[in-house]
Amino acid sequence: MPQFHVYGVGNALVDLEYEIPERLLGELGVDKGLMTLIEEDRHHELLDQLTSIQSRPCGGGSAANTITALAQLGSNAFYSCKVADDITGAYFLDDLHANGVKTNLKRDALDAGHTGKCIVLVTPDAERSMNTFLGITRQYSVAELDEEALKDSTYVYIEGYLVPEINARAAAVKAREVAEANGVKTSLTLSDANMVNFFKDGLMEIIGQGLDLVFSNEDEAKLMFGATSMEDCIAGMKTIARQFAITQGAQGAIVYDGESIHDIPASKVTAVDTNGAGDIYAGAFLHGLTHGMPPAQCGELAGNAATTLIQQLGARLTLEQMQRVGKHFA
Repeated sequence: MPQFHVYGVGNALVDLEYEIPERLLGELGVDKGLMTLIEEDRHHELLDQLTSIQSRPCGGGSAANTITALAQLGSNAFYSCKVADDITGAYFLDDLHANGVKTNLKRDALDAGHTGKCIVLVTPDAERSMNTFLGITRQYSVAELDEEALKDSTYVYIEGYLVPEINARAAAVKAREVAEANGVKTSLTLSDANMVNFFKDGLMEIIGQGLDLVFSNEDEAKLMFGATSMEDCIAGMKTIARQFAITQGAQGAIVYDGESIHDIPASKVTAVDTNGAGDIYAGAFLHGLTHGMPPAQCGELAGNAATTLIQQLGARLTLEQMQRVGKHFA
């Protein structure tokens, strides 16, 4: 058996989450419901305008959230990323270690710079709007890949947020190629509508001739394939993935196991914060898949984890919460 159930490839960020009224998005000039890449001066400009609102810091980065969820559920997980030799980087590394995640990061070998941060603005409708200053994670490259750990994994999981940066995209392509050459299954999340809208060609470069598993929400899938219906989305996804999961928010998710389509309903709950829902969905799904669950049951486990998450603030569940979710499906 491989040492790691999943090897993750993605950005390393610390989230700063703020609850704000809807009107403030317009005053701040923030696009609602999307992830927008920003430079350091814009990052500080936003922070200056949010000084009267308390923020909650927590370990973040889309694939980091996914890998943390996997580890909390009991999977052996590895995360390949880049942080700086600063307080924020130390916080991120300590968080990985606290959750039992192995990593390429070595405390005594971190480069100088600024670790990436993401300002997450949560409005009363539970929608999250993200403004991301990548910092040193913009320098993520093939140098951060631990090929031996990747080869010793069941799945590689790649986040679509890597696609805007040339070197990061090259690292994602390399990770997929190493996986394919060594019998490691490949998976990707499309991550965000902006990634699909502006970097579709880059995503297709990462996808190559097709992946074993792709995660997407409905909006991302429609943009990816120019689709107007779920039937079009399903047809498009079948051209790039042997299996896939398309989340539909309150409507649940569509899971394709390679032969059949499964419509997985969602529990009716009041959403407080949707930040990280797709990440934790992917983590729970991959945990189930690498522990022998059929894809439809993986979808149920993933949906339960995501539903639990969105009823509270923050992009992650605690270890105890994730273990309760996992026990229900053990």
